[in-house]
Amino acid sequence: MSLAVAASSNQGPQVAKAIATSLREAGVTENWLESHIADDPTILPLGDVEFIDRQRKQEKAGRLDLLLKDDSGDKRYEVELMLGSTDESHLIRAIEYWDIERRMWPGYEHCAVLVSENVTTRFLNVISLFSGHIPFVVIQMNALQVEGKLVLNFVKVLDSRKLRKEEATELKEKTTDRAYWISRASAATVELAEKCISILNEVATATRKPSYNKYYVGLNDGIRAGNFVTFKPRKSVLRLKFEALASPEPWLKRLHDTGIESDVKNEDLRVFITAKDFDDNKQLLTEMLQAAVREYEKD
Repeated sequence: MSLAVAASSNQGPQVAKAIATSLREAGVTENWLESHIADDPTILPLGDVEFIDRQRKQEKAGRLDLLLKDDSGDKRYEVELMLGSTDESHLIRAIEYWDIERRMWPGYEHCAVLVSENVTTRFLNVISLFSGHIPFVVIQMNALQVEGKLVLNFVKVLDSRKLRKEEATELKEKTTDRAYWISRASAATVELAEKCISILNEVATATRKPSYNKYYVGLNDGIRAGNFVTFKPRKSVLRLKFEALASPEPWLKRLHDTGIESDVKNEDLRVFITAKDFDDNKQLLTEMLQAAVREYEKD
């Protein structure tokens, strides 16, 4: 049992009794839940996401409950919903739909999402085994009755994207070369990425080399990938994405204070710099890059 609190100007907070209930007991169907999330996908703890499709037909594999995307358009979320407790069939379907969508649309980053009322420790342990291979988010939904109204609460209980990624499979992605990125973006932004890699190599225990693939420039030590920072050159701007910074918010504040465009998406810090930004703020960028490699190598 929980308590819902509302503000009152005269006598302090007003307290209403909240009674836990199951969605089925509250008269909720899976179809209604799909529709409710489709109307406002931001109720899920996935950041600023938008609706793309629901009951999306998968060839020889049923229908995907919901397909969402983040506001940048770079990431897609394949969402499987389930009332009651998690079971094997929904777990398998979530992985299968994720795999179908990523093969069909390889230009996006894809993430499997399982939303269930009751996520057991057993399934969390199984899903955690996928970390580094399948980006997987598990969300538990809880229902409360408050003064005749239904309150839905969604809590992220596992996010394998936060766990340490070996990313050996990324070496198998379609490789390109430096010339490809120069033609797609510009020589100036590719050189900017290479300057950043040189900076982190000043403190790296293993020399990192650029790994060119179709969607970004990653890092590898000659044996395996280690994409704690990735680079996406554009015509005049370079996007850096930091995955290894434990606390991105202080860095975000410093970046904003200097006027450098930056944000946090799915707990990854994204920084957009021009050649002038790099020259004017080289000390700050050096600190960030070297902090990222130190945090990655200490684990």
